[in-house]
Amino acid sequence: MLSRDPATLDKDESAFLTHLFAIEPKLSEVAALGHRFAEMIRNGQDDNLDPWLADAAFSDLGSFAVGIGRDLDAVRASMTHPWSTSPVEGQINRLKVIKRQMYGRAHYPLLKQRVLAAA
Repeated sequence: MLSRDPATLDKDESAFLTHLFAIEPKLSEVAALGHRFAEMIRNGQDDNLDPWLADAAFSDLGSFAVGIGRDLDAVRASMTHPWSTSPVEGQINRLKVIKRQMYGRAHYPLLKQRVLAAA
């Protein structure tokens, strides 16, 4: 529920979050920061990234912000460029699943045959 758009929550979910935020105010701050970051990703806008990093640095998302800061150029590129490695990641995942299924059962020729048969 914390990662969803607040406008899509039903009445019970909104009431639950309101109660949760009343119990733990820090969670409200973290949720707001998370929503801001998600909006930047969805809209492909990196111009608000520096203020977001400054706000997140002293919150419970501080280690996440430090990690983003370590590879800031790549994060900016992922937000502004239309390219994605998702298709490649899917193929890598498929190959790893096949490899794990066959671990210790066969050698390279059978693995090669299974990979090519699945393609």
